[in-house]
Amino acid sequence: MFETLTERLQGAFKKFGSRGIVTEEDLDQALREVRMAMLEADVNFRVVREFTQRVREKALGAEVLRSLTPAQQVIDIVHQELVDMLGGEAPKLATASRPPTVIMLVGLQGSGKTTSAAKLANLLKKQRLRPLLAACDIYRPAAVDQLVTLARALDVPIHEEGTSVGPAVIAQNALEKAKRMGATHLIVDTAGRLHIDEDMMNEVAELRRLLQPEEVLFVADAMAGQDAVNAAKEFHERVGTTGLILTKMDGDARGGAALSIRAVTGVPVKFIGVGEKADALEPFYPDRLASRILGMGDLLTLIEKAKETMGEEDTEAFKEKLKKGTFDLQDFIEQLRKVRKMGPLGQLVSMLPGFNRIKMQLQVDEIDDRFFAQAEAIVLSMTPWERRHPEKIDGKRRKRIARGSGTDPAQVNQLLKQFFEARKIAKTLSTGKMPLFR
Repeated sequence: MFETLTERLQGAFKKFGSRGIVTEEDLDQALREVRMAMLEADVNFRVVREFTQRVREKALGAEVLRSLTPAQQVIDIVHQELVDMLGGEAPKLATASRPPTVIMLVGLQGSGKTTSAAKLANLLKKQRLRPLLAACDIYRPAAVDQLVTLARALDVPIHEEGTSVGPAVIAQNALEKAKRMGATHLIVDTAGRLHIDEDMMNEVAELRRLLQPEEVLFVADAMAGQDAVNAAKEFHERVGTTGLILTKMDGDARGGAALSIRAVTGVPVKFIGVGEKADALEPFYPDRLASRILGMGDLLTLIEKAKETMGEEDTEAFKEKLKKGTFDLQDFIEQLRKVRKMGPLGQLVSMLPGFNRIKMQLQVDEIDDRFFAQAEAIVLSMTPWERRHPEKIDGKRRKRIARGSGTDPAQVNQLLKQFFEARKIAKTLSTGKMPLFR
């Protein structure tokens, strides 16, 4: 989602990244480009103006430009301001003094509210908690059936009474059921509309009054741009939201809503949706997203995903191979199969520091599932010995490998060249010495 913004921001800082001296004029020029990059990414113009003003004041006020490493310090200030704009500390869900903790999900129709309710229940279940879902969207066709289907697939209990009973009655009955069964959380999926109207607001406000929830989470489609920001602001003013869930953060929109919504509403983003699967809901970490936007990667999230999918021992063994530079094509195939379980490959590799620079070094436009599907076909056409000794593959072997994989020798050559370059990059990354702006 933030790839274009990342490229523009990196371009703005690259101009003085290697200098020992940065003038006030250099800073103003860089900030002009930052301003344009953020506006083009559909960030709210007031948020952009305040953001660049704060960066400039801090850079000049702390005499950063007279320091020994002015360029890096300016980048550090931009990073910290991005973190602050996104909310600072990672927010946590509120917890009731006596269970169940009630969480209402509100928002417009089409934002992903029902699937987010199921994903949140799945996330809590993984934490060894006992959530109960409540289907209170009786207006959208098949909304109740959708939540029931998702709940069954995830083996999460659900309370539903069809579409002939009012939402208030369903919610109260669900709360009583949650207490009887010893549920730790009650997640209430409320009705949405295509636009904000009085009936929806009154219904949501009434549910809030009846349930006294610990959390009222507004679900916003990150691809809806400033419309999502405006809707979030109005819901907060009229209903009193306590947090936000941003869905479709794996999309190709410009990302401005994600950067604006916290600053405009004053309400913290608590979760982000990063895909269609049941486990594609993640706690929101402002510092990690800020690092990704600046091209610094998000290794913490990547490591957490790796440990969850591969196990700690496999992860450590893999890390050692990277450090020693002994990673070969057989390891590549084995790790690729494990990595595919972690999510879309394009999304995962974008968490690497200096991702855009890595793409340039590998001479590829996109590192995604299609790129790896072809690579896998080529590697699987090799003998086990060739996978262990890729540097020994000569012209004759390349022709045979190309025939077996449905490619041509030039594509096999390109893959081998990319693999050797990637191995060098991986070794550099494992030592933590990858330069970000160069």
